[in-house]
Amino acid sequence: MKNYYSIGELAGYQNISKQTLIFYDKIGLFRPAYVDPSNGYRYYSPKQIDFLDTILIMKKIGFSLEEIREHMKNYNLENSTTLLRGQMEVLDEQIRELQMIRSRLLQRCNMMDEARKYHKNPIVREEVKEQYILCHPVAEPYSLSEVSIATKQCFAQAEEEGLPIFFQTGVINPLQHIQQGRYMETTWAFLPVEKGAAAENIKKLPAGECISIYHFGSYDTIADSYQKLLEYCRQKNLRILSDAYEFCINDYITSSDVNEYITKIQFYLRYNISE
Repeated sequence: MKNYYSIGELAGYQNISKQTLIFYDKIGLFRPAYVDPSNGYRYYSPKQIDFLDTILIMKKIGFSLEEIREHMKNYNLENSTTLLRGQMEVLDEQIRELQMIRSRLLQRCNMMDEARKYHKNPIVREEVKEQYILCHPVAEPYSLSEVSIATKQCFAQAEEEGLPIFFQTGVINPLQHIQQGRYMETTWAFLPVEKGAAAENIKKLPAGECISIYHFGSYDTIADSYQKLLEYCRQKNLRILSDAYEFCINDYITSSDVNEYITKIQFYLRYNISE
């Protein structure tokens, strides 16, 4: 038709699919100016190009199709300005959240890079800063299945309550279990969280001096690393003051190969009570 665009032509001009235009027609967002009754072909007028531009721009900005449809029923300078300023606030919040996620991802990557440095000499004596962990109890018999359930409970609570977690998991192994050789019977699962997160089951780990060992490989062989660290403490006459905190540095989240797993086992040797 003269002075009209076919659906294929309009889709080509806007770099969208014909299916998109058909969908917009079906939901009443953008209807063709004319539909040929003999074959059902859709045609669009030149004036509609600007209207479609507005729809695509609003979609790019982040508005839903329903929001766009309601706005386009009767839009003017005033209500458009109000709508755009509101969307700026939404985008600002998204930017803050993405920056927070990026920061946590960077921390996770740095931890994995740092851990690989200790493959030959896995024992580390270090000062640690205070941190906070969201904890859930592991049910008896404390198998890996119960640990997995408790970990999922941590994630579910964090999601439900909007708690600022890091992309890391861990478990707590009581010192009594370790002294009895029960190296895999952990009683708590945890997720590190940011300071200020509010929940009754958040535990503060104080700053202090710790002795740690990086365990490389399957969790099934973690007893070897515990025994190596305990023997080191005996030789150095170091007194362990805490349960063991196992931090998963590389696990199922970042590798499908258990031989690449890295677990950091950490004991306190001294607490900085003043902090």
